[in-house]
Amino acid sequence: MTEDITWLFLDPSLKISFQGLTTSGVVSPDLHFIHTPQQLVGVVGLEIHAQINSSTKLFSGSSVRFSAPPNSLVSFFDASLPGTLPVLNRRCVEAAVMTGLALNCNINRKSLFDRKHYFYADLPAGYQITQQRQPVAVDGTLTYSLLEGKKRSQVIRKNVHIKQIQLEQDSGKSLHDDVHSQTLIDLNRAGVGLMELVMEPDMSCGEEAAAAVRELQLILQALGTCQGNMSEGQLRVDANVSVHRPGEPLGVRTEVKNINSVRYLARAIDYEIQRQIGILQRGGTVQNETRAYDSKSGLLIKHSLPISLTSAASFFRFMPEPNLPPLIVYEDNASLPAGIDACQAVVVQKIKEGLPELPSIKRDRLVQTYGILPEHSFTLVNEDGLVEYFEAVLMATKKEPRKVIGWVTNELLGHLKQQDLSVSQSPISPPALAELLELQETGHISSSVAKQVFQKMWRSPGKTAAQITQEHDLGLVSDTAQLHSICQKVVDSHPDEVHAIRNGNKKVLNKLMGLVQKETKGRADPVLVRKILQEKTS
Repeated sequence: MTEDITWLFLDPSLKISFQGLTTSGVVSPDLHFIHTPQQLVGVVGLEIHAQINSSTKLFSGSSVRFSAPPNSLVSFFDASLPGTLPVLNRRCVEAAVMTGLALNCNINRKSLFDRKHYFYADLPAGYQITQQRQPVAVDGTLTYSLLEGKKRSQVIRKNVHIKQIQLEQDSGKSLHDDVHSQTLIDLNRAGVGLMELVMEPDMSCGEEAAAAVRELQLILQALGTCQGNMSEGQLRVDANVSVHRPGEPLGVRTEVKNINSVRYLARAIDYEIQRQIGILQRGGTVQNETRAYDSKSGLLIKHSLPISLTSAASFFRFMPEPNLPPLIVYEDNASLPAGIDACQAVVVQKIKEGLPELPSIKRDRLVQTYGILPEHSFTLVNEDGLVEYFEAVLMATKKEPRKVIGWVTNELLGHLKQQDLSVSQSPISPPALAELLELQETGHISSSVAKQVFQKMWRSPGKTAAQITQEHDLGLVSDTAQLHSICQKVVDSHPDEVHAIRNGNKKVLNKLMGLVQKETKGRADPVLVRKILQEKTS
């Protein structure tokens, strides 16, 4: 007697069917492996160029300033005139070391500079000074968070490995004039200091990549090493995208170049993943190539150079930079050689001691200290200056943090976004908002009136909440007899609602309360109104 048995393993892609299994336990030679192909998934790595927040360029004393007149910030070295030599900017080195420490990197005590040759009109030297062989920082980790769940209240933490952080100089800018069929060169950006951060392919979709970049942006801004303004090109992202089935080798990758928005980054990556999946499902082959994201059409436009060419070391003809000695950083003051001025050296321990509170630590502190929801901590940290504003309000009011957070993230932030203002530009200061909340907390005004006062304070920054309340007679109606009279009027004019309440439909009471508030223009104490109405409808 034999029977056919199918064993289903934990791996859903593998089923083994044993045909002809006898009751004695002897297996016949008919052994069949049934493979169900797994779904193709995306694999994403990132290369990020962060412009170092420095007043001068990486190897020259030229100033760094956005939107300066063309070619007004160009030194002889930036223009690659013969005989000029690079002089390393210590501020840029310190910024790279600080960024490496914040990203849990190993700081190389000795790093090297190299020449990377390529020929663009906006690269006057014909090469870029970078760190291809031995960068300043290696082997780091960036922890980022995703908000999931119906209310986006579940925090999922993920890690992406940082392969390296290297110092390099930026190129100039080519301005194409299609009308006159010419290209103009602006070298203001040539030689500006960059940190290139290379992230391993540990991400699987646009959402993860966008969250990682946003977290990096917040870290750089907290450190002060990069302002992170993507619209001004201070943070530029290249995404390496491929697809494969889990457990199989990585697929052929494409590179999506120069994305200058977190939102566009997510869209471009997801678009490219679906494009590659579609090609493979139709039996095609994904090509090594570079592509650019067109934000207007939502499409990725193919570039001319294949990745296999632009990634090859032989194409760039890397060589050691002969005009720069090895870059040496020191662990602490005790490790400084004799005769070296500590003020002129880059000391890792000193930089480590100066690290500020990082975004992830700040979010955890806000949740633990004030009991706010995780999603609120993200909102606070994501807006420059909003955490400080929130904590300043808390120091000046007795109102619970969970109640204050609603005013800060809804009322204040909503008005700021509507008028495209930063937190520092708010017409309502933290003490002014705290005064308003105290009036509500102590029962001088209702919650609906508090919002009216907020609106008037926004339009009249010089007036306090107390002044506005007094001028417009917005204080709570405290005359019990007056409230009884208003409530009686509402009850008498709505017999159907009263009948429904007496028959057990207590929710209708809220309608009557709303009518009373309408009569008093929101100035009635809701607790007292509810009590009076309950007495009159019982």
